[in-house]
Amino acid sequence: MPRPLRICMLSIHGLIRGSSLELGRDADTGGQTKYVVELARALAGLDGIAHVDLLTRRIVDPDVDDDYARPEEALCERASIVRIDAGPEEYLAKELLWDHLDAFVDNTIAWFNESGRHPDLLHSHYADAGYVGSRLSHVLGIPLVHTGHSLGRIKRARLIAAGLSSADVEERYAMSRRIQAEELALSTAERVITSTRQEIESQYERYDYYQPDQMRVIPPGTDLDKFHPPSGDEGDHPIARDIARFLRDPGKPMILALSRPDARKNIPALIEAFGGDDVLRERANLVIVAGNRDDLEDLEDGARDVITDILFAVDRHELYGSVAYPKHHQFDDVPVIYRLAALTRGVFVNPALTEPFGLTLIEAAASGLPVVATEDGGPVDIIDNCANGLLINPLEPTAIAAAIRTIILDADTWGRMSDSGLEGVRRHYSWHAHATAYLEEIRPIAERTSVPLHRREAGARPSFYHDRALFSDLDQSLLEDTASLPALVEAIRANRKTAAFGIATGRRLDSALAMMKRHEIPTPDVLITSGGTEIYYAPKLTLDRGFARHIEKNWTPNVVRRTLDGVEGLELQPRSEQSRFKISYYIDPEKAPSLEEINRMLLKEDLAANAILSFGQFLDILPIRASKGLALRYVAATREIDLDHILVAGGSGADEDMMRGNTLAVVVGNRHHEELSQLEDVDLIYFARARGAGGILEAIGHYDFFGACRAPSETVRR
Repeated sequence: MPRPLRICMLSIHGLIRGSSLELGRDADTGGQTKYVVELARALAGLDGIAHVDLLTRRIVDPDVDDDYARPEEALCERASIVRIDAGPEEYLAKELLWDHLDAFVDNTIAWFNESGRHPDLLHSHYADAGYVGSRLSHVLGIPLVHTGHSLGRIKRARLIAAGLSSADVEERYAMSRRIQAEELALSTAERVITSTRQEIESQYERYDYYQPDQMRVIPPGTDLDKFHPPSGDEGDHPIARDIARFLRDPGKPMILALSRPDARKNIPALIEAFGGDDVLRERANLVIVAGNRDDLEDLEDGARDVITDILFAVDRHELYGSVAYPKHHQFDDVPVIYRLAALTRGVFVNPALTEPFGLTLIEAAASGLPVVATEDGGPVDIIDNCANGLLINPLEPTAIAAAIRTIILDADTWGRMSDSGLEGVRRHYSWHAHATAYLEEIRPIAERTSVPLHRREAGARPSFYHDRALFSDLDQSLLEDTASLPALVEAIRANRKTAAFGIATGRRLDSALAMMKRHEIPTPDVLITSGGTEIYYAPKLTLDRGFARHIEKNWTPNVVRRTLDGVEGLELQPRSEQSRFKISYYIDPEKAPSLEEINRMLLKEDLAANAILSFGQFLDILPIRASKGLALRYVAATREIDLDHILVAGGSGADEDMMRGNTLAVVVGNRHHEELSQLEDVDLIYFARARGAGGILEAIGHYDFFGACRAPSETVRR
């Protein structure tokens, strides 16, 4: 029988104790604290483990409980929390701990020596513990395993999207030290444990010391005591009564969606699927649990827009009596809601545009509820492991409806998927399953029987972050030569650590994603949509709220519509083409005023608006601060990328202001004689011979974009 192992887990910041975890007290007391405590307990229950020591920082502070000052606390028979002194005694946010981590290292070594509890393996959690674990590993020769939980390069992008400047991010979050610690952990760890394959490909891949053979996916466990099949009395719960008051027949199968009110969750597409399917409308109810609200006016703009779209869709399809959208629910109501849906033999639907993991799918499966989910990211693995549902393209409502019908209209299918989900969760997503898979992975490392990871030398980067970017229009540039597209995608991927990839399109987010999916274009680092009125960042398509606040000043869309109402030659495009900051018309050039005259009409009414004509037939009215070019310059400023290190490929008049000025630019071969032909005499605009993606590749070579990144001394023309 193998020798039982002693594991030392490191989770330094936050408040960690064995019971009554203060989850959500602040930014440092989130899911990581619960995860490390549950993992320590689960490992201690395995025969192959001698003991688990969970090391964290000792805190003596009148503002927190005395529990956190105890040097040691038993978690269970073979697991303990050990608190190490480091720096001041008071509670400190993780951003303030960097100067005290070396003291944590020294005091940990002293504790190992004094206690005699030297571990076989170190496992660090988050960047600060990654630094400590790396130092301990180098000093003591103990192998290291690391879990990032969240990553600094991704967090920085989200903070900038929220409106913070690069300087603010550095000052408040010490981001450069965090990223350096993450690089150190990756350069030291024998294995990196992640939750999903997508986490590896879209997040860790951005790091210099990323190595694919270092990464292992072990999904976290879920609480099977909280999430379980219905007992039959769920209908008496207050949340059940709150849902039932919306519905004519609450006993029909429940099609359940549960998420934040976020545009990326794509709830309106589910309503379109339900509302457009006569069978579902007759045989089922739709229940949408999308956050909490008292008054729509009090919600943030993004959440208000989502709820408003939901209400419009319900009204458009006249779904009253068959759709419930409760305003409030408590945290403890969530397991009951899943069980209510299972009790009616319903289905859980996750139609998100992007879903890195999919915890809700696991919770639904543990409740005996089959699922329909987006074919992106985590759901692929979950449904493959649990065989409890169907994957769908979230941008095709008819496909969503068909998948739901397949499950809820056939009792045998529903029963098989329900049973399979329960079994799959126990096998793959329980804490016991997680700990067992973890032990199997780390035992050869702890026993030094595995082949040591071959370290590849990391190349020096010209900048700590991206120092250049490639932006392209979607339809008329990137997609005009699909034969060359794979080669362009390969070049982008090969240089993604130093060069950001962006798409700027007139399409809405959902339409742009559908087009990229169809042509297997990787999710860009930056996605500018709706003609330059919205900016999203990878990997979670985070909306740049700072840009939204920037462009909304003096924007009065109702006055714009009133001003242009009845103008000959202008016809409003369908609602699907409109957005908060974009009013779109079809324009007949033979009848409509010229673009200059339309701009004069807007100026006459003192409207802060920007009129843009594309392909001679589409007219967009945007806020005066919005366009593709202005959005690109906003990104360049916030990401600190010089404009002369940005290569832009455009295809219509809407792209012109991206291409003028100091950016490097290319007009691809298929657009020479179109609206952009007037740019022939502008410096730093290259007219490629090849079409579409081939023309972009030609321009990359022309400018030596991934090398010197500058125009040759003599610009080559057609």
